[in-house]
Amino acid sequence: MAEHESLEFGKADFVLLDNVSMDEFMANLKLRFEKGRIYSYIGEVVVSVNPYRAMNIYGRDVIEQYKGRELYERPPHLFAIADAAYKAMKRRNKDTCIVISGESGAGKTEASKYIMQYIAAITNPNQRAEVERVKNMLLKSNCVLEAFGNAKTNRNDNSSRFGKYMDINFDFKGDPIGGHINNYLLEKSRVIVQQEGERSFHSFYQLLKGAPDSLLRSLHIQKDPKAYNYIKVGGQIKSGINDNADFKAVADAMKVIGFTGDEIQTVYKILATILLLGNLSFGVDGDVTLIENTKLVSALKDLLSTKEENVEKAMLYRTVATGRDVIEKQHTVKEANYGRDALAKAIYERMFCWIVGRINDIIEVKNYDAKVHGKNTVIGVLDIYGFEISKTTGFFEQFCINYCNEKLQQLFIQLVLKQEQEEYQREGIPWKHIDYFNNQIIVDLVEQQHKGIFSILDEACMNVGKVTDEVFLQGLNTKLAKHAHFTSRKLAPTDKTLEFDRDFRIRHYAGDVAYSVVGFIDKNKDTLFQDFKRLLYNSSNPVLRGMWPEGKLRITEVTKRPLTAATLFKNSMISLVENLASKEPYYVRCIKPNEVKSPLLFERHANVRVRRAGFAYRQTYPRFLQRYKMISEFTWPNHDLASDKAAVKSLLKSCGFEHDVAYGNTKVFIRTPRTLFSLEEQRADMVKRIVLFLQKVWRGTLARMRYRRMRAALIILRAYRRYKVKSYIKDVNRRFKNVKNMKDYGRHVKWPTPPKVLRRFEEALRSIYNRWWAWTLIKSLSPEERLQVRAKVAGFEVLKGHRTDLGLQRSWEGNYLVSEWDYPDTASSFTLISGELQRRDKFMRVLFSCNVRKINRFNKSEDRTVLITDRHLYKMDPTKQYKPMKSIPLYNVTGVSVSPGKDQLVVFHTKDNRDLVVCLQGMVPQTRADRNKSSPLIYVGEV
Repeated sequence: MAEHESLEFGKADFVLLDNVSMDEFMANLKLRFEKGRIYSYIGEVVVSVNPYRAMNIYGRDVIEQYKGRELYERPPHLFAIADAAYKAMKRRNKDTCIVISGESGAGKTEASKYIMQYIAAITNPNQRAEVERVKNMLLKSNCVLEAFGNAKTNRNDNSSRFGKYMDINFDFKGDPIGGHINNYLLEKSRVIVQQEGERSFHSFYQLLKGAPDSLLRSLHIQKDPKAYNYIKVGGQIKSGINDNADFKAVADAMKVIGFTGDEIQTVYKILATILLLGNLSFGVDGDVTLIENTKLVSALKDLLSTKEENVEKAMLYRTVATGRDVIEKQHTVKEANYGRDALAKAIYERMFCWIVGRINDIIEVKNYDAKVHGKNTVIGVLDIYGFEISKTTGFFEQFCINYCNEKLQQLFIQLVLKQEQEEYQREGIPWKHIDYFNNQIIVDLVEQQHKGIFSILDEACMNVGKVTDEVFLQGLNTKLAKHAHFTSRKLAPTDKTLEFDRDFRIRHYAGDVAYSVVGFIDKNKDTLFQDFKRLLYNSSNPVLRGMWPEGKLRITEVTKRPLTAATLFKNSMISLVENLASKEPYYVRCIKPNEVKSPLLFERHANVRVRRAGFAYRQTYPRFLQRYKMISEFTWPNHDLASDKAAVKSLLKSCGFEHDVAYGNTKVFIRTPRTLFSLEEQRADMVKRIVLFLQKVWRGTLARMRYRRMRAALIILRAYRRYKVKSYIKDVNRRFKNVKNMKDYGRHVKWPTPPKVLRRFEEALRSIYNRWWAWTLIKSLSPEERLQVRAKVAGFEVLKGHRTDLGLQRSWEGNYLVSEWDYPDTASSFTLISGELQRRDKFMRVLFSCNVRKINRFNKSEDRTVLITDRHLYKMDPTKQYKPMKSIPLYNVTGVSVSPGKDQLVVFHTKDNRDLVVCLQGMVPQTRADRNKSSPLIYVGEV
């Protein structure tokens, strides 16, 4: 069962519908489509509804969600079925295949590309270059085959007009190592004619719209599709297809795959040849048939790399061998037109088959030895045309397509029934017969030897003389008159929907389809004159020559009658079905949402009935317990019963569902969806409670873990801090251990870098050391020296940063003029005068004395002496025995300013603004430059 989705999206598996009816099926399908759920299940079959819009459900994140998961573990998706096929191939070493079916426009081609994309994404985890190369070529092959095998139809802009089955080979590690492509029934009639509103194959329009002008000139063609009869119907259609970009993408893809430049150029030449053939017209001159536009023959000669006369002869004559005689029979205009069209169709089909063959040559597994490399397993992907019911009567190609779908439907029902029956037998569950439509009768109607439609058609083609489509219809009426699934206008004269001598109707599994016999004989014979084969074989282009090996036969050489198109197709379908039956099949059913018709719904409806006639759901005991064990107290969290089977029985009995189940050997079978949904509801309720409990336990565990980590971190941090502190203190102690005995008391010692936590401590420690160092120096000084040190400290603090020379290196005497050493002639006189002033003015001591040069307001200078005591500032005349000239009480001095230079200029500021400006002498030797230098004064402060 798919992952339980909310019922607002409908039921993900149609097997779980309460009542299997057309109305419920359609209502559920419509609901899921409207809610954006384009995928559903019918058991293990994926139902895909074409959304007709881009959907963000194929990215790498989605791929990871499905990688390695069981089918029922995630919501329905193409990736789920692709992963199931891959796991069966890799784990159980089984060849598998994915069959994609559905009507035209239902999205089969896109589905096959997404499956290929998924397989490429999940393989080669080691990024081996060779495997990546193979994957890239497998993916690029889709692009090339779509260009040459797909076309725009009224149902689909990118409709596959051929069937494709691709085998992907994997080595024992599960990595792709190569592949092989089989193609079926290319709709080559589309080359020469299309219905209104449709186009020919993409390749023609891509060449005309995307090729550079130089290439088109070399091919003798122009850009306008309407200029060519074969494709002008499609050339008038406006569509959203970007042929220009697609041309470049296809060319690049062919180069990546390994096509050579000559091979690609030959493909372009063949496309151009077909376009020009369509414009080739014939006329009559008397009894002679002529080519009316002979210029085209010259262009065809260049494109086919042959002689002009050979081209003209092949178009106008047919060589017939009668015994040993060889006769050249001239065509009528009708025969010439038929031959031209047959050549166009044949050369395109041969080119397409050659392209498929070249891709196979490149991607097929080479030099693989199972004994050395292990078993080579395969996943097959079948993307084949869907059942077609047209509003008008169908033709030969549609008849073959619908026969193909009959064969696949037969295989599908048989395998589903076979799988169900085998599973019931394995599990020991009684098998109940199921009524369903067995379309074997329709398959026999078409392919039965001697009695089938194909045999009647081949028999009509082998008749001698003129054979017409009407003769073929008469044979059908004669041999199939009593068949329940065949009718015609002759057999049912009142059925006016059928034309006399033209139409017949077959009652297919998907509905009644009418066919016109017009063209059946010609298309079945698929006649191409041998002259054309010889023309192409004798080309000087080796690529083109290699496409037509039968052209080497001599004119008189007798060959077997070639198999008809119907027989070839029947044989290929029988081979395909046998190939699919030998593999483990997986199915994808594609549906068009806007053209839902009863035949397609009947097909899916039949499959639902096959599954619902028995038990809707089955699962192995361990997996069932793993999903639902929380519902019962006997199984949660683990059971102690004898086996998982006994535990499942106990669980279902406790829930009251034992009447609606059956117990197999390894699986439990549940009959009605109601029981399953009840289990799911109980599980959902218990899961919420379990999640809450787990969240509580987990959050507590996380909190305790977080606490232990934080506590451990804190302990480590504290221990580390203690270690760093101890290390720092030990280092400081080691460096300053003998600091008392050092000459400079440790001033040269470098301090260690402290940890961040001790930076403030280091600052305090440095301060303590500096104080100790200063105290150690000062304690040996006399009181007078200490006073001088304090004076210097005060001066330094005031003038720090303002004056470079403070005279800190010399002794500050203060009363300089009493020094007999400096002033031997005047010291005694100054001492006498200062003593008299002390007795008179009663000051305690002299603070400063010095000879100065006074500068007055007229800028005249005179020699003077300044004496500063603790009470007055005296100005004296040194030339008159230091006679006091002026006395200024210190309380009248408001401040002192000095200059930052060496000029010894001092200004004493007074309250009466009669400042004293002097220049000290005898303190520092002065030069003329010093005396003439003018410097700004520095205000020292108030006195």
